[in-house]
Amino acid sequence: MFRRVLIANRGEIAQRILRACKELGIETVAVYSEADADALYLRQADETICIGPPQVARSYLNVPAIISAAEIADVEAIVPGYGFLAENAHFAEVCRSCNIQFVGPDPETIQAVGNKSNAREMALRAGVPVVPGSDGPLKTEDEALEVAQRIGYPVMIKASAGGGGRGMRIASNDPSLVNSFHAARSEAAAAFGDDTVYLEKFVQNPRHVEVQILGDRFGNVVALGERDCSIQRRHQKLVEESPSPSITPEQRGRMMDAAVAIAKESGYHNAGTVEFLVDGDGEFYFIEVNARIQVEHTVTELVTGIDLIQQQLLIAGGERLAFSQEDITLRGHAIECRINAEDPDRDFQPSAGVIDLFVPPGGPGVRVDSHCFSGYRIPAFYDSMIGKLLVHRGDRSSAVATMLRALDEFVIEGPKTTIPLHKRLLSHAEFLRAGHDTGFVEKHFSS
Repeated sequence: MFRRVLIANRGEIAQRILRACKELGIETVAVYSEADADALYLRQADETICIGPPQVARSYLNVPAIISAAEIADVEAIVPGYGFLAENAHFAEVCRSCNIQFVGPDPETIQAVGNKSNAREMALRAGVPVVPGSDGPLKTEDEALEVAQRIGYPVMIKASAGGGGRGMRIASNDPSLVNSFHAARSEAAAAFGDDTVYLEKFVQNPRHVEVQILGDRFGNVVALGERDCSIQRRHQKLVEESPSPSITPEQRGRMMDAAVAIAKESGYHNAGTVEFLVDGDGEFYFIEVNARIQVEHTVTELVTGIDLIQQQLLIAGGERLAFSQEDITLRGHAIECRINAEDPDRDFQPSAGVIDLFVPPGGPGVRVDSHCFSGYRIPAFYDSMIGKLLVHRGDRSSAVATMLRALDEFVIEGPKTTIPLHKRLLSHAEFLRAGHDTGFVEKHFSS
């Protein structure tokens, strides 16, 4: 096991990693930008190093600064968390060339699964169903038109290197496809430095269901159940739960088998997520692999009892998985609400500034992962997430009731937050009967 690691992130995930390391007896080095100099979690680290000004390109995405900090602090590994450099194959390669362990998949694997068209081909080789679409990247609008006319509209143009909804466009006819093709390429080039796109049939009113995987360096891979992430806005998740209320045990088994098959096809190790769309007939289709820990990993932790951050560290340190697929049991029901500093009534406009009062909820079955406190100033430079509110109860109805109670208890004065929206979402009849899909928020809560 590692003696000393550097945490290349900020906010709640930096604090989450700190806690996991302390329980494993690992010393921590926390890096921070000038905007995060007063972050409370920095006091919990064994050493802290400022890596630059607030702008992410000059701090949390500054590879030379982070590597320099790691060498100065004499760490054995770098833990990236999610976002920033977590899925950056170049950064993982730089870590390896500097004899620093990157806590995540190998750079070759990140590169392979991070390109969505490549990952699609992997899924096909593994015998996993994929959404009908192009056989690979599209070079011209004529190629896109040919595929669309063959599989039928509506279709979705997607950036091969995409994420977070960027580089994605829906088209319902030839003219809109031509416009979408060029718009998606331009957005992908600006966001990812790669304008490669591919095309898929647009699945109407799907559920978004993902499977958590863990793999060690000895070829052992397990699936830790699924998470339903269908409550989202513009492809950004708002609410996640596990298990999914919309799939049967038989479907769960097939999805978990599919996720493991893709992981083995790619030689995957460490933590990752295999994402699927589930249509109205219960058929599922592979869409992508996220080669990192995810924001919503916490709901899987609650229903399995497995600390996924600790597992990342153990696997990166060369340990074998201490459990097999037969040992994985899902207990009860967990729900997560992402609490963001945003104003839902103003198209989710960010609401940076000082938190005058921060009083998190508590009681049985409640967990809050947050780096915030009364008097904390939310910087305008980063993601607007204040924290994650989670509940874990014996069944879904009890979990919903506990979540609504916890949302009522949660006091955040100062910035606008998504707490009022979550109360409305979880009280809606369609959500309560588990009849919602990825269009739920736009359908019922768009102004």
